[in-house]
Amino acid sequence: MIIKNFYFLLVGLLLISFTACKKTSPSKGGSGNVPGDTVVTGGKELPAGAVDGVTYINSGKSVILNLYAPSKTSVSVIGDFNSWTADAKYAMNHTPDGKRWWIQIDNLDASTEYAYQYLIDGSLKVADPYTEKVLDPDNDKNITTDTYPGLKAYPTGKTTGNVSVLQANQPAYSWKNATFARPEKKKLVIYELLVRDFTDSHNYQTLKDTLNYLANLGVNAIELMPINEFEGNQSWGYNPSFYFAPDKYYGTKNALKAFIDECHSRGIAVIQDMVLNHSFGQSPMVQMYFNTAAGKPAANNPWYNVDPTHPYNVGYQFNHESAATKYFVKNVLKFWMQEYKIDGFRFDLSKGFTQVNYGTGDAAVGPWGQYDASRVAIWKEYNNYIKSIDNNNFYVILEHFAANQEEKELAGEGMMLWNNLNYNANEATMGWLTNSNFQGLFYDQHTFTLPYQLVGYFESHDEERLMFKNETYGNVSGSYSTKDIPTGLKREEMAAAFLLSVPGPKMIWQFGELGYDKSVDLFGRTNNKPILWNYNADPQRRHLYSIYSQLINLHKKNAVFATTNYVYNLSGGIKTIQLKDASANVEVVGNFDVASQTANITFPTTGTYTDALTGASINVVSLTYSITLAPGEYHVYSSTTLTR
Repeated sequence: MIIKNFYFLLVGLLLISFTACKKTSPSKGGSGNVPGDTVVTGGKELPAGAVDGVTYINSGKSVILNLYAPSKTSVSVIGDFNSWTADAKYAMNHTPDGKRWWIQIDNLDASTEYAYQYLIDGSLKVADPYTEKVLDPDNDKNITTDTYPGLKAYPTGKTTGNVSVLQANQPAYSWKNATFARPEKKKLVIYELLVRDFTDSHNYQTLKDTLNYLANLGVNAIELMPINEFEGNQSWGYNPSFYFAPDKYYGTKNALKAFIDECHSRGIAVIQDMVLNHSFGQSPMVQMYFNTAAGKPAANNPWYNVDPTHPYNVGYQFNHESAATKYFVKNVLKFWMQEYKIDGFRFDLSKGFTQVNYGTGDAAVGPWGQYDASRVAIWKEYNNYIKSIDNNNFYVILEHFAANQEEKELAGEGMMLWNNLNYNANEATMGWLTNSNFQGLFYDQHTFTLPYQLVGYFESHDEERLMFKNETYGNVSGSYSTKDIPTGLKREEMAAAFLLSVPGPKMIWQFGELGYDKSVDLFGRTNNKPILWNYNADPQRRHLYSIYSQLINLHKKNAVFATTNYVYNLSGGIKTIQLKDASANVEVVGNFDVASQTANITFPTTGTYTDALTGASINVVSLTYSITLAPGEYHVYSSTTLTR
């Protein structure tokens, strides 16, 4: 509803004075102008200390609501506190710059949850972009009480669309671990998982209860696929709509904090998959400035491009050269770092943070990957901001896949780059040798200078599962078949030995350590996948888990696996990696062919070498050593006893 006499109602009133108390999330933003705003006459100044979204004052009996909405004619608040009816009392003040709208609401119960929305220009109803909790009229009914006990009911019949929630005296979480030290980047072994497809109950409490399994595996970081509010419940999370609200399908905010706290107590860092290339249609920031006829953001949208600038975009693309977008993004990052003690971000589609128009056709894929100075500048700015908040080994990981020159420059700023070797490694595990060279695991292949700058992996959420392709497309020679499950699992051991011997941080996709063999496209790419915990009771698969665990601990605990002194030969059937360090020399050798092979390999020194996994020894009397390996046979030979 438009209040015609809005300004006259405010004439002569003094600026609201208030006594500040605890704010729900003081890290969510500030009260100043977005850089580049032009100050205009009229309006009413935002009270000092008011943050974006909700500020609680007067011991939680009052709130100040603050919405960034330039060029709007009127904004009112509707909610539980006014029976969802817009009237003059709940019309919001606009600030002198004409871009923010705010109101103080009094006489609230600090312990009560209040649902509310903004009514913009008399017709559009949206939730608060800064809300930490969203009520969804369509999807909340499918959230069980064991996952989210006491979930506030949606105000059915009173409004439509997603609504935001405020509560001054929220149930507090008391952090237990205050001494966690993040693992060094060079020793990082990340376990990427999707909460929905990791446990049947798809909640943080059950995930916390599985940490013995992950701790025994030895990983020292867990990367959670997107957990902030996304559209629907059954999702990978790459369709985000609210950036400060954990998605309720996985549990309460305190359950998430308890999970992170328990990870820290076990020496495990938590990395959040952050999606800031785009938003989807439930986002209030998309809805506030949207060209309905064209089906895309309006030209005056402060945050989003009208049309995407690159061919891999989904949803509506952020304009990361916009001051409003940069301000919002920095608030999002700061919030999760401070409110949830997140240890790092893996940034989805980081190569998309560009305003250079590469178009949307396939022909643009090549140019899109070339050096982009403006994109580099954007990432340096965000990275420097993160450092200003937490410079204590915080992880910034980019899914970039751009030109080496660009990735190397970003790595020089302390960022790490995803390094995908799925295709070549899977060719090797299947026994097809032509394209089986996975030397790209090594940082020198990218002209990088330090091993910790690349996060190497053979599987991720995006890639086909190695064992699925082994069983489906594997090579066969006589009685030896990589399609056979025991044989395929043995070759997965061999692949893991090479992956985890390469210096630098590594990543494993969930259940890869058990030889998960259901296709990434089963039932549709992003749909639910079978959760096969019964694999953990299968002796052959459990053996693969044991090998992974041993290799992970070798990688973390021995300096030789972080060396910069190495040579490798990863072409052909017999592949080798040689690592040299003052503490030990290591020779990794494996036969990826489907037939026995004999080869001369070079050891770094003569003497006795012991397989770190089996304990079997060989006597190397000459640096050139002739070895015959059965198909799928591999060894991790060391000149000294390694720590496990």
